Amino acid sequence: MAKENIFVTVVFALLVFHECYCASASSTTTTTTTTHEVKQVNEEEEAERILGLPGQPKVSFDQFSGYVTVNQVVGRALFYWLTEATHDPLSKPLVVWLNGGCSSIAYGASEEIGPFRINRTASGLNLNKFSWNTLANLLFLETPAGVGFSYSNRSSDLFNTGDRRTAEDSLQFLIRWMDRFPRYKSREVYLTGESYAGHYVPQLAREIMNYNSNSKHPINLKGFMVGNAVTDNYYDNLGTVTYWWSHAMISDRTYRQLINTCDFSRQKESNQCESLYSYAMDQEFGNIDQYNIYAPPCNNSDGSTGATRHTIRLPHRPHPFDQIFRQISGYDPCTERYAEIYYNRPDVQKALHANITKIPYKWTACNEVLNRNWNDTDVSILPIYRELIAAGLRIWVFSGDVDSVVPVTATRYSLAQLKLSTKVSWYPWYVNKQVGGWTEVYEGLTFATVRGAGHEVPLFKPRAALQLFQSFLRGDPLPKS
Repeated sequence: MAKENIFVTVVFALLVFHECYCASASSTTTTTTTTHEVKQVNEEEEAERILGLPGQPKVSFDQFSGYVTVNQVVGRALFYWLTEATHDPLSKPLVVWLNGGCSSIAYGASEEIGPFRINRTASGLNLNKFSWNTLANLLFLETPAGVGFSYSNRSSDLFNTGDRRTAEDSLQFLIRWMDRFPRYKSREVYLTGESYAGHYVPQLAREIMNYNSNSKHPINLKGFMVGNAVTDNYYDNLGTVTYWWSHAMISDRTYRQLINTCDFSRQKESNQCESLYSYAMDQEFGNIDQYNIYAPPCNNSDGSTGATRHTIRLPHRPHPFDQIFRQISGYDPCTERYAEIYYNRPDVQKALHANITKIPYKWTACNEVLNRNWNDTDVSILPIYRELIAAGLRIWVFSGDVDSVVPVTATRYSLAQLKLSTKVSWYPWYVNKQVGGWTEVYEGLTFATVRGAGHEVPLFKPRAALQLFQSFLRGDPLPKS
C-alpha cells in the first residue's frame, strides 16, 4: 500500500450499474442521476462511465475510470477511478486518495474508503457501508506511472523516478482531469492518503499552491489529511524503534544496540545497523503482521507470512485464514490477494477501461521495481508542513496506534518538531459511544490517533475512520462524547 522500508530512512510501505441516456452525438449529453440532478456530461467523460463491474451490486451513484496522459512525449499516463457521492454529488467536495507507492485501486478503493469490498473468491463485490463516498466524491489516483494500471511507454521511467516527478505528474493529472470533468473545476478539493503518501500528499499540495499562484484557473484546494504518514527520516526511524521496544517486540538489549549503533538520519544504514534490524525481525518479532501487531497475519501454507523488510507490499499472502476468526474480528488479513485476482480478470479490466495498451505483465498491487529504483526523496516533509500551514490549508494527521511500520510514536516525534501552539489540549474522542482514539488540536494542524487501528486505518476501524473523515471535512474537532 505504501512504499515502506523502515530500516533505511526512505520508509516505503509495506495499497454500477447505471443506465446511460444518450440524447445525441453532440459535444455534450444531458444525463439524469438517481438524485434527480441534471448535469452536462461531455463525450470524453461519457466514454469513461463505468456501466457496471463484474459481480457488483446495484448502486445509486455514478462511476468513471480511465487514463489521463501526463506526458505526451514519452507516453506516460495515470489511471483513475472516480466514485461520485451517493447523495447530491454536485454539492459535495472532491477528495483525492493516494496510496504511497502502491495501487490506490487495490488498497484505498478496495480495502479502505471505497464503496466496494472484493469477496473472498474474487467473483464479485460487496458494499462497504462505511464508504467515504457517503460524504464526498472520491477520486482514486494510481501514481506514479508503473503503479497499478498506470504506465509509461518509456521503460526507463520505472528506473528513474521519485518524489519530484510523482508530484509534478499528479498535478498535471489533476489539471487535465478537470478539463475532462469541468463540473469539478470550482469544487472544493481535499487530498488524502496514507503511509508514503505522507510524502505524496503534502508535496502535491505544494505543487498545487505554486500552480495556483500563476494560474487563471486555480484548483480550489482546501486542505489535506494523511494517516500513518512517512514524515521525517530521523524522527520516523527513532520513533519506530521506540515503538518496537515499548510494545515488547524487541528486547532491551536489541533496543540499546539499535539506538547506539544506527544513524537514523542516514539514507542508507551501516551494515552493522542493518544486521541488527534483521536480527530483530527474524529472531524477536515472531510471526506477526507488522501493519497490525495484534491481528493475525495471512500465512503461507508453510506457516510463514512471507514478509521481508525490503518488500513494499503488505504481508498479506494467499492462504485461507480461519473463517471463525474472520467472522469474530471483522478483519480479513488476505484482502490484497483478492484484489490481485479480481483486477487481473479481463472482464474487470474491460469494465474499468483499464489496461487498454495491453501491458505485458501481470497487474500487481505494488511495483517493487519502482521501490528499488526510487531516486529522489525528501529527507523531511516538515518544511512543507510549515509552508502549507502558513498558507492556511486545513491539515489533519492521524495514526492507527497498533501499526509498527509507521507507528504513532514516529508521527508524534516528527510533528513535535513543528513546535506548534496548542489550541485544544489532548482528549479522548468518541465514536458509537466508545473511545475512538485521542486527539490534540494545534495552531494550523490537528493530530488524532485511532484506537486499535493498524496501518490501513479505514480497513481496521471503518466506523471510526468515517467519523474522522466527517470531522475533517467539516473542520470541526472530533466529538468529545
